[in-house]
Amino acid sequence: MSADLSGVVLLDKPAGMTSQQAVSRVKRALGVRKAGHGGTLDPDATGLLVIGVGRATRLLGYVLGHDKIYSATIRLGVGTVTDDAAGEPLGEVRDASRLDLATVSQAMARLTGEIQQVPSAVSAIKVDGRRAYAMVRRGEAVELASRAVTVRRFDLRQAVVSAPWLDLEVEVECSSGTYIRALARDLGRDLGVGGHLTRLRRQWIAGFPPDRMVGLEAVGRPDVASLISLTEAAGWLFDSVTVPDSMVADITQGRPIPVSLTGTTDHPTAILGRVRPQSGSAEPVVVGLYRADPDHGGRAVPVAVFISGGDGDGIVTVSDSSAMALSDQSRPTSPPGGIGDEQDPSAHDQTRRGQ
Repeated sequence: MSADLSGVVLLDKPAGMTSQQAVSRVKRALGVRKAGHGGTLDPDATGLLVIGVGRATRLLGYVLGHDKIYSATIRLGVGTVTDDAAGEPLGEVRDASRLDLATVSQAMARLTGEIQQVPSAVSAIKVDGRRAYAMVRRGEAVELASRAVTVRRFDLRQAVVSAPWLDLEVEVECSSGTYIRALARDLGRDLGVGGHLTRLRRQWIAGFPPDRMVGLEAVGRPDVASLISLTEAAGWLFDSVTVPDSMVADITQGRPIPVSLTGTTDHPTAILGRVRPQSGSAEPVVVGLYRADPDHGGRAVPVAVFISGGDGDGIVTVSDSSAMALSDQSRPTSPPGGIGDEQDPSAHDQTRRGQ
């Protein structure tokens, strides 16, 4: 395949590999040089990993900020150092098998809505310039500050008793930056028995249809439509406006256009246009991302501008004023091993509070 290929792969990441390893496999399968992902899944987690190929890596910053849906298994009875099954137990095992499910549901409800959550210590967040997970694995104490997250749903699907354990099959819909391991930890702590995550699967993100996910073995196969065009992917991420042919030349030059939009830099509008209208049958493709100009009503200005490389699947950036573009070199690093959730996309540095 062409090294200039651009588009999005909705990968069903298997357990046992890091997100970056999955990206490398996709690059080899498609024969491309540039790819990145829109939110880390830890090695033992499975499910939807959004991979941008070529110029579609410039959409990944917008993917990071969207809500996600996960299915997970929480084991009540003991907490662990890593808040998942890979870590050493914290304290004695307590019998959770006698917990009343009404009590469990009430505790889950207390962790729903806008909450303050302390991220799992085994995360990609930086403390004094070092990754928290690396510090934990060296035996150092790490204390992270809480942050506001939104848990829209924390639903109990099934409970399985296997004394002394109580295993909960749950589904969580949450904002970006929410740690499912931390929910397991906090639920067990609230119930007085400890808890940790034993399984995690990301089911949905940013409107991408789960039925378009493909396994690694299918990427690049001629009989499988594994690469989604940038235009189709943009349609799931943004509101869109189709402009007349007369505006397309201005867009490809990064000029303002006389269109009223409500989009912002963080939430722009996809502009669709026919790049080769002289052919008589050209379909509109994503030509750029634009936002409203707050200083001039009825005018829009570019956030990122694209021009078709042929049939709409290959997009070449000619102007980009967005700080949201993330390449495969700028991703947070996956913690080595364990079951986790999306690592904090900002991976920001925090002041170290504990020794």
